[in-house]
Amino acid sequence: MQNLSLRQISIPKGLGFLTIMAPRNLWHMRSNFLFGSRWMIQFSAEILFKSLSVRLFGVKCGNANKEPLENGDLLNNLLTMGVDIDMAKKRQPGVFNRMVTNEQDLEMFLLSKGASKEAIASIISRYPRAITRSSESLSKRWDLWRRIMTSDLEIVNILERSPESFFRSNNNLNLENNIKFLYSVGLTRKCLCRLLTNAPRTFSNSLELNKQMVDLLQEVCLSLGHNDPVDFVRKIIFKNPFILIQSTKRVKANIEFLQSTFNLNSGELLVLICGPGAEILDLSNDYAKRNYTNIKEKLLSLGCTEEEVQKFVLSYPDVIFLAEKKFNDKIDCLIEERISISQIIENPRVLDSSISTLKNRIKELVNAGYNLSTSNITLLSWSQKRYKAKLKKLS
Repeated sequence: MQNLSLRQISIPKGLGFLTIMAPRNLWHMRSNFLFGSRWMIQFSAEILFKSLSVRLFGVKCGNANKEPLENGDLLNNLLTMGVDIDMAKKRQPGVFNRMVTNEQDLEMFLLSKGASKEAIASIISRYPRAITRSSESLSKRWDLWRRIMTSDLEIVNILERSPESFFRSNNNLNLENNIKFLYSVGLTRKCLCRLLTNAPRTFSNSLELNKQMVDLLQEVCLSLGHNDPVDFVRKIIFKNPFILIQSTKRVKANIEFLQSTFNLNSGELLVLICGPGAEILDLSNDYAKRNYTNIKEKLLSLGCTEEEVQKFVLSYPDVIFLAEKKFNDKIDCLIEERISISQIIENPRVLDSSISTLKNRIKELVNAGYNLSTSNITLLSWSQKRYKAKLKKLS
């Protein structure tokens, strides 16, 4: 058999050199490449390179720039199931290049749990990675969720709203460990159900991250003179289910911001963060500070005192969530309709309504003979049903 031991040779290609490994009996060809015409050099080098690559090394050069082929069977299956292919491709295009998927078993599994075919198609359209989960993994994860939820239908409802919450992670051991840990620190099944419904990413966190946040909250509790850390943690997490997916640095900074800005003693701060101020803890600290500064400047410009500003914000901490422009525009809208700033401060929830809702209701009430400048303005923030009933009486 001919000796095919390899030796490096350099072949001119264009303006540079291409170095390849070639059999020794091809070495004498080097001079042909080095001294031929430029066109022959390029042509010969390309032929030799392709020939050697394919025959000696099995390299397929021709497909290097081609896009991965889509799985035709998968496309047909998903179309039959009613999946919105365009939406799914926009969300997670890589799924369509997989040769092995589990869409039919997924459909059978979810049908057995009470999901409709339409709901399953919607779930896959919005989170196509769901079809990559194995039947065993799906079954195990479902059993773990059932340790928290009281029925299969509750889980189906969550999946319809947020398919990512169930299919985002495939780490069932981490999920199981998090459930055990959260139960161990005093969270009730009702509290875990709220977490799973509103902030399912909590259970995708590493166990260590969740432990760090719980440890921080327990430390805060003891530093504020509260002797029941379990009750404290339970109250905060129930009020703000998103807190466990925030960083401990952010939560610390927001607690310090609330205490220093409003000059609160330990008891007052405890009441605030266990109650209406709990949701502020997961805001960006810069965002919270910026919005509060804007609220303060706007209200001071309208004749309020600093004491009134602080009282206003503490009575309704959700106002800190309003971005600068939105807050200013709502205040201006109400002032233009001859509603006084003192009325707004006494009824801060009117700022919950959108500007269009405020304008429409003010117009309807004025037409019905309602004097907003001397009457209660709370109906501007009522539910649509309650508001319409009141407007009917006025008319």
